[in-house]
Amino acid sequence: MFNPSQQKNLWKYTLIAFAIVIVSGSLLYTNYLVKNIAKSERTRAQVWAMSMEQIVGAGDNDISYPIAVRDSVTVPAIVTNEKGEITATKGLDSGRTYIASDLVDKDAPKYDPDYFKNELEIMKAQHEPIRMVIPRAKGLGYGYSIIYYKDSFLLTQLKYFPYVQLSVIAIFLMLAYTVFSSSRRSEQNQVWVGLAKETAHQLGTPISSLMAWIELIKDKYNAEDDQLLAEMGNDVKRLEIVADRFSKIGSKPQLEPHKVFDVVSDFVDYFKVRVSNKITFSVLGNKELMAGLNIPLFDWVIENLLKNAVNAIEGPGSITVEISGSKAKKLIYIDVIDTGKGIPKSKFTTVFQPGYTTRKRGWGLGLSLTKRMVENYHDGHISVKSSEPGKGTTFRIVLKSILNDK
Repeated sequence: MFNPSQQKNLWKYTLIAFAIVIVSGSLLYTNYLVKNIAKSERTRAQVWAMSMEQIVGAGDNDISYPIAVRDSVTVPAIVTNEKGEITATKGLDSGRTYIASDLVDKDAPKYDPDYFKNELEIMKAQHEPIRMVIPRAKGLGYGYSIIYYKDSFLLTQLKYFPYVQLSVIAIFLMLAYTVFSSSRRSEQNQVWVGLAKETAHQLGTPISSLMAWIELIKDKYNAEDDQLLAEMGNDVKRLEIVADRFSKIGSKPQLEPHKVFDVVSDFVDYFKVRVSNKITFSVLGNKELMAGLNIPLFDWVIENLLKNAVNAIEGPGSITVEISGSKAKKLIYIDVIDTGKGIPKSKFTTVFQPGYTTRKRGWGLGLSLTKRMVENYHDGHISVKSSEPGKGTTFRIVLKSILNDK
């Protein structure tokens, strides 16, 4: 059995293979048609040249020559004499014909010679010319004219058709992929929201029961000041906060103005007593900067970053949170700096993807959830600002600033 990820990859590779087959077939068949039409057009030009030799040899060149140019050649063509001078054209400038001699057709239009010279260069580059033997006046032997031609408009269109077709297919695939991805993300979000709310609902009953049991024990044994019961109470409150966080997922949280320094400091004070005393914590920076925050969710953001930093530190180390701002851009920067093992530059984006983890035991959801809460719920941005293997990592959160008028 394939897991969902393998199934997705299988479908992706199948669609890519199918697209390659379609593209290859289209290119091969179009190339086949182009070659056959090009061969047919050259055959017509050669037949026309043979006909012209017979017509001119019969002495009808004064009349039949221009008629043959007009009516027999099916592709744009130019005829030159031995000196390279243009004597006739066909299929140029909207299909009208240019005749060099006014004696043949006084009404034939005249055009800019540079135009025909440019067309002649194009024809020379496209196809080998066809030489046409023409008898000269009596006793002067034979001369020749040279026929140059280029691809017909139909053949030119056919050459570009595969690229137009591929562009249309590419646009269609991009739109289909965008719609499919959007639908898949929407479905995943609905599953995630439903799971989070159900988890919060299921946690509610045992949490309420635990709170009641603690109060009952305090009353029964007169243990209001018991340290163990106090710690149990703190843990139950912690569970209550976790349940509250899950209950807020999927709905737009209410953001209220808070001093960022105070919110971060309060949580760091709570967090640092629950980890190894080999790690030192500090909060630095501007104490007056304010942003719209939902404290339960923003505490979760800071918690995930601090846990990630603690897990990255092997032995003694430090974690520093620096808070700064830009008045010009009206932004607040929160940098979480650790002295851990660092992140390779190639993983700066990958670390925020669901399932990514370097720990043997873990789901790899912490930074993914953090990104969601910062960007979806606080209208901010989070990224790996810098990192160096063996020296540490800096995560940066960017929030919109609220002016403090006090």
